[in-house]
Amino acid sequence: MTFPENFLWGASSAAYQIEGAWNADGKKDSIWDHFSHEPGHIAHGETGDVACDHYHRFREDVALMKQIGLKSYRFSVSWPRVIPDGTGEVNEQGLQFYSDLVDALLEAGIEPLITLYHWDLPQALYEKGGWKNPESPAWFEAYARVIARRLSDRVRYFMTFNEPQIFIGLGLQIGAMAPFEQNDTDTMLAISRNFYLAHGQAVSALRQEARQPLKIGMAPTGDVYLPKSGTPEDVEEARRASFAVDAGAFTLGNSWWADPIFLGHFSEDAEALFGDRLPRFTPEEWALIAQPLDFYGFNVYQGTTHYPVPADGYPDYAYQGSPRTTLDWNVTPEVMYYAPKFLYERYHLPIMITENGMAGMDWVSLDGHVHDMQRMDFLHRYLLSLGKAIQDGIPVIGYHHWSIMDNLEWCRGYDPRFGMIYVDYRTQKRTLKDSALWYADVIRTNGKSLYALSDC
Repeated sequence: MTFPENFLWGASSAAYQIEGAWNADGKKDSIWDHFSHEPGHIAHGETGDVACDHYHRFREDVALMKQIGLKSYRFSVSWPRVIPDGTGEVNEQGLQFYSDLVDALLEAGIEPLITLYHWDLPQALYEKGGWKNPESPAWFEAYARVIARRLSDRVRYFMTFNEPQIFIGLGLQIGAMAPFEQNDTDTMLAISRNFYLAHGQAVSALRQEARQPLKIGMAPTGDVYLPKSGTPEDVEEARRASFAVDAGAFTLGNSWWADPIFLGHFSEDAEALFGDRLPRFTPEEWALIAQPLDFYGFNVYQGTTHYPVPADGYPDYAYQGSPRTTLDWNVTPEVMYYAPKFLYERYHLPIMITENGMAGMDWVSLDGHVHDMQRMDFLHRYLLSLGKAIQDGIPVIGYHHWSIMDNLEWCRGYDPRFGMIYVDYRTQKRTLKDSALWYADVIRTNGKSLYALSDC
């Protein structure tokens, strides 16, 4: 088997995790700049001040992407690099950086995919209430217009938000990510309302300002449970659980964010749970929120585990001696079959895998290479499952490895290494890992090399 023609074999990154240059050329603080400079938030007291210095080294990085043979590269724009105060004056030097990056990618034959928001809210807007402020949809719309006017002549693919489950769920409800808040349910419902409208207004801005036809989506993550067996009953139970709304952590699931945007209404679970407390919208607002999108982006790493995990047992899908990544995430290739299947069957849009990968125990060996055999095996298994979904009729249009290079893994600092490119943070030297060379062969053969082993 080969994958579909024009399949987007790519890799992903996020601005704060790789760019560095945190206060260079007119950029001001994001919430991650601000809170990383406070003690106790990031492992070892690390920050993204320098990170991978991609801001100054992007041409070198694009050359490595070309060497791998990437067909596409998904990156995010730093809102405070482009509009330092979040609203108002545009920073031309910041905007030029992204314009130059797009040009370099296109020259290398790589399709650029832009995520407008990967968690780095301008600190100036946070001090005005951030996503709690009813003006936040208008802020985000204005920002989207700036990006569309400057880059949509060369960029066709846009995503509004990356993982509302994390920057809202963990950042504003659970308190485990910036800005490390714990808000009550009514506040979270109000934040959700602002999010839905911000997405819709940004999509309208992108369409209105587009200088060519665009393909627009979103890149959530979310709970995907695996069936205990292949029986129809077990599959349906896994599907039900994957779209359920949990009262205690409703912002972490799939349907809370996706149903209003992709279906134009709240789920039955949400209606039953919150009733009249749910955000209410006029017909015009619903039309704005749920205007047609072109694909469903999804970030997927492992099958969802029920929490809390019993102290004398294992999480779902784990067992004594079961395979885990260095972040203690279960290795569950089946999720790469069931996630696209469940999402397509509910939302009826082509699926783009916008993140998938694993944190490994990587270092430069004595021979000067990085031999990350476990990552190669991990990706092989997951991509075979993705191929099975495609064979079963699920329209999958792309796969993006997380991440293109080792980087700052948010609150965990620089210890976890997810990249196909090894970064020595002391020197900024880049080294292609064995997985990068392996992935290059997968791309060159459009997936055919995945099936070289007789048991695949």
